[in-house]
Amino acid sequence: MEDEISGDLSQKNLKACRTDRAVAAAAELFLKNGIESVKMTDIADASGVGVATLYRYFGTKPRMVTEAMTYLWNRITLLFSGVFDSPQFTSQMGIKQLGDLMRMFIVLYQAHADFMSLVDEFDRFILREGIPKEELKEYERSVINFYPVLERAYLRGVEDGSVKKLDNFKLFYLTHAHALLEMCKKFVGGEILPSDDFAHAEDELQMLIDTALAYLKA
Repeated sequence: MEDEISGDLSQKNLKACRTDRAVAAAAELFLKNGIESVKMTDIADASGVGVATLYRYFGTKPRMVTEAMTYLWNRITLLFSGVFDSPQFTSQMGIKQLGDLMRMFIVLYQAHADFMSLVDEFDRFILREGIPKEELKEYERSVINFYPVLERAYLRGVEDGSVKKLDNFKLFYLTHAHALLEMCKKFVGGEILPSDDFAHAEDELQMLIDTALAYLKA
């Protein structure tokens, strides 16, 4: 009986190890080459996990892509989490915390343009492949991971008097997070129209952030 349990655990550990390796390899390939040009065989070669095993674990390429995008969002969140949990950050007034948090979108644009471009491609991939919303719950949770930190900063601001109380802070967050994220994706996508000029893209992002902070300020 113990041997059977040990064998089951070993199989589960092996599967988890292979799955993690495949997802990490897929994420790097998507960042480098985009979603469309990467095949499951490419992921198999890069991860050392057989293509038949990949299909057995993930079923389809859309499932693999979704797992990889979730992994990437979680990795991005991890980059910020240590900073925003630090005593230096949490000791600031709420309005200052909110400003620093919203400026993370400028950092995303500056330092992670490849990721922003991939997020834009994934949005279109979801629609084209008809991925059901039920299969995107884990991905959505990774994307909105910033909300609890922003809400904490907002509540701190209400408490210290630097932020006015809103009837619906979640609506405020969604409005500005969507706007900032879409602006980042537009800028990394490149100029399209004759009138497009993204030389001042960071200034545009900062202006939207300043507008939001002016609205929040007590």
